[in-house]
Amino acid sequence: QVQLVESGGGLVQAGGSLRLSCATSGPFFRINTMAWYRQAPGNQRELVATVTTGSSTTYADSVKGRFTISRDNAQNTVYLQMNSLKPEDTAVYYCNAEIRQYAISAALRHYWGQGTQVTVSS
Repeated sequence: QVQLVESGGGLVQAGGSLRLSCATSGPFFRINTMAWYRQAPGNQRELVATVTTGSSTTYADSVKGRFTISRDNAQNTVYLQMNSLKPEDTAVYYCNAEIRQYAISAALRHYWGQGTQVTVSS
């Protein structure tokens, strides 16, 4: 069973930094794009950043210049370095991985982590 396990969330003051990690384990053939999403209370889940296998990245406008997504393909892990945090960054952060599970099939499936809480105090 493929599993994504996040870590690194917590409570930080505005202007501070946190680094989230998400490790993927289980039987699979290949991980394609990995991403971070977040969901604040009462809001829909929103895309924060993506990174491809070749380390091309995209960011939501609200985090550009403050957050950096990266990945370690050997460790099947994606990271989110969050700097200059603001109270509006408070949310549960989820990692997502697009996975090709079998070499004999091109079918892709998205898997989610359990989420990690990030709280930024003013």
